[in-house]
Amino acid sequence: MGFWEALILGVIQGLTEFLPVSSSGHLELGKVLLGDKSLPEESLLFTVVVHAATALSTIVVFRKDILEILKGLFQFKWNEQTEFSVKIIVSMMPAAVIGVLFNDQIEALFSKQILLVGAMLIITGLLLFLADRAKRTDRKVSYGNALIIGISQAIAILPGISRSGATISTSVLLGIDREKAARFSFLMVVPLILGKMAKDVMDGNISSETTDLMPLAVGFAAAFFAGLLACTWMISLVKKSQLRYFSYYCFVVGFGSILFTLFN
Repeated sequence: MGFWEALILGVIQGLTEFLPVSSSGHLELGKVLLGDKSLPEESLLFTVVVHAATALSTIVVFRKDILEILKGLFQFKWNEQTEFSVKIIVSMMPAAVIGVLFNDQIEALFSKQILLVGAMLIITGLLLFLADRAKRTDRKVSYGNALIIGISQAIAILPGISRSGATISTSVLLGIDREKAARFSFLMVVPLILGKMAKDVMDGNISSETTDLMPLAVGFAAAFFAGLLACTWMISLVKKSQLRYFSYYCFVVGFGSILFTLFN
């Protein structure tokens, strides 16, 4: 993978991790369109690195919230922030279980499965369209809500299902306040990404000997700065009920991906 390919894919990851159009799906589409010839393990390594960059951008944007959560945990006090952190843990469970039990099967899906990506993007579009029509409320996330949102995050492991789109749409359809839904959606993924990175390090999947470090550094920087922009923008879009525009985009790209596969 060269400099420009890494830069473009990093920007794609940074924008689409937060915008509800599936970062994993767009990375796979980008690799195909750019003619990426990386080995499967190298392609997976690049994906993990740019996801780490967007996790870092999430931490920067929500640094005050995260510090409040950590402060509550270290002081061993049961307050609103401590309760929020417990709900985050509950939401992580479905994706963590799926990731541990079906890791090999999941990795096999990330090998330029464009037909799958197209179909899942259409499903993402449907979720966004329905969520945008939901009534506004001021409800908080309950423990039951957290588990259901976590299940939607687990399903979003599939390339083409937007993680932010699935979790925010599920939250809004459950009647949760839109701003709270976006905040919960973005914060709940950080521990999973960090956990995934730790697992890959322990398994020996992340090694400087397996690939050129330059594309990884370029991709990381591009994803980080694009992520800062997209995360802030997405919070504003959710509050303004503008998810339907992304649903139209998902429909176009989804059907386009399917046609591309069928006629090539």
